[in-house]
Amino acid sequence: MRNPIIAALDVPDAEAALNLARQLAPTVGVFKIGKELFVSAGPDIVRAIREEGGAVFLDLKFHDIPNTVARAVAAAARLDVTMLTIHTSGGRDMMVAAESAAQEMDNPPLVLGVTVLTSMDGNDLSEIGLAEDPAAQVNRLAQLAAEAGLRGLVCSPREISTLRKVLPREVQLVTPGIRPKGSDADDQKRTLTPAEAIAAGADWLVIGRPITAAKDPRAAATEILESLG
Repeated sequence: MRNPIIAALDVPDAEAALNLARQLAPTVGVFKIGKELFVSAGPDIVRAIREEGGAVFLDLKFHDIPNTVARAVAAAARLDVTMLTIHTSGGRDMMVAAESAAQEMDNPPLVLGVTVLTSMDGNDLSEIGLAEDPAAQVNRLAQLAAEAGLRGLVCSPREISTLRKVLPREVQLVTPGIRPKGSDADDQKRTLTPAEAIAAGADWLVIGRPITAAKDPRAAATEILESLG
């Protein structure tokens, strides 16, 4: 079984990120680099983690005109990232351009579509002119992403089973909001345990503080991996 754990390196600088990566490299599948770390440390942190042997999920959520996003995807691919994110609300043409740019590379990264941010509810969508409730908007954008050729989506634990019913099985689902049994939910409102998420149909599990804030991060990651059988 492929190691499905993505450790979120939600730390402010390269030194902290590399310390965690060196501890965790044998026990997680991928490291997620988000906006804070990337703005702080730049592309060099991606290169450094790749040199340590870690795969990288670059979570910058590109959203722009198709040509600009395509060029950003190509630049990320040249950094040898395994996954990256775009906003599906950028539309079909943008998603097609992103996937086409990825496929032009020798090792195409998995382009993941982000549908509705988990911080948004129906009132938030209404304020920006979208009448549908969040679940309906997620389904609409997810299906559009699959039609545009995207091979993966980011989805909350609540959305896994619904999306599995409407998407081709080859579309990979990357799920944040994962909390091992007994751990605090922190700022996540909708959580599943790692085993529950995999059973529901998730392919990848994004896990941050339960691993990175643990007294022994490697032991915490190992325990989660073993819980998956």
